[in-house]
Amino acid sequence: MLNDLSQTQLERLRRVRLVVFDVDGILNSGQLNFLADGREIKSFSILDGLGIKLLHKGGIKSAIITGRRSPQVELRAEALGIGYLRQGREDKLVALEELWHETGFDADDTAYMGDDLPDLAAIRRVGFGATVPNGHWFVREHADWISQTAGGMGAGRELCELILAAQGKLDDLLKEYL
Repeated sequence: MLNDLSQTQLERLRRVRLVVFDVDGILNSGQLNFLADGREIKSFSILDGLGIKLLHKGGIKSAIITGRRSPQVELRAEALGIGYLRQGREDKLVALEELWHETGFDADDTAYMGDDLPDLAAIRRVGFGATVPNGHWFVREHADWISQTAGGMGAGRELCELILAAQGKLDDLLKEYL
């Protein structure tokens, strides 16, 4: 898992104390599904959920910054214990900077995972910017790391485990399941 990373990437991962996720295209497939009455349906990967819970057990905080508003995202964030939720924010970097001001975190101790152009400024600003293989090509060019798994299929989990492995915490967390 860590063998393909540069020394710089490893150093950046070791500093991460906050992981911020976009929703559409990262924690779900990015497809919009609507019922006949216009209500939206969102699906989330259970793999990502456990990855976020592992982050928390490893002492790392999590946040969501998403351009859309959805009660499903609020419910998911609450169920996973995600401490910080910003919805309806197309200005992802501004929302991230507000979050830093509120929490005391900064760019160097933050990882951000997004897949599309509104995420790009945040990806470039943080200590470790990540995306998915099905993300926009321009975002992939500027990210520090690209997951093997597509958005909505466990890509968030991949990032969580990568961070925990780089910090030497993953093995102990996994042993709890033996």
